[in-house]
Amino acid sequence: MTVVSVRVRPCDLPEDALLQAYRRTGAYTDSFVAQLPVSVPFSDYVSAFYTTALFKLERLILEWAVARPSSDSQAAQLAAGTLDQFAAWILEQRDDQQMLLTDYRGRTRSWLMTRQISAPAGPHTRLYFGSAVVPQARTARQAVLRRPASRVLLGFHRAYSRMLLKAAAEQVLKTISR
Repeated sequence: MTVVSVRVRPCDLPEDALLQAYRRTGAYTDSFVAQLPVSVPFSDYVSAFYTTALFKLERLILEWAVARPSSDSQAAQLAAGTLDQFAAWILEQRDDQQMLLTDYRGRTRSWLMTRQISAPAGPHTRLYFGSAVVPQARTARQAVLRRPASRVLLGFHRAYSRMLLKAAAEQVLKTISR
């Protein structure tokens, strides 16, 4: 397989995204996409996402900070649809191409989705990753997003989200090329 440079970019949230429910309520949402020139099963993407070196670091922090340990085996079970709780997340909703997880405190959501695309050069897959930050009160969103510290944290969050998606896409490509 030729070397593929993975490009992650922000994108509009697809209309059928499970995360749309939070966007419609006024919660902060974001969405990022990477397109790969191969067919990627959803379960392979989920497994890759939660087992990258970058995400393993987050898992280690969660184990230490909030006593929520996790393993690669549990990531594989989540990917296969046989586990509904992983590290600090609980499965909220899932279908064949996407899933929505909530953190154990109910304040954030993580969303992953794949979309298969026909292209002249063969099958392609779009890998999506997005988040929602659920405000405690309806007016809290505007107040929180106006604070300078919140804007800095959201900037970090967006950069980190892009890094997570890129790491997962690269891991998927490595796995497929073996």
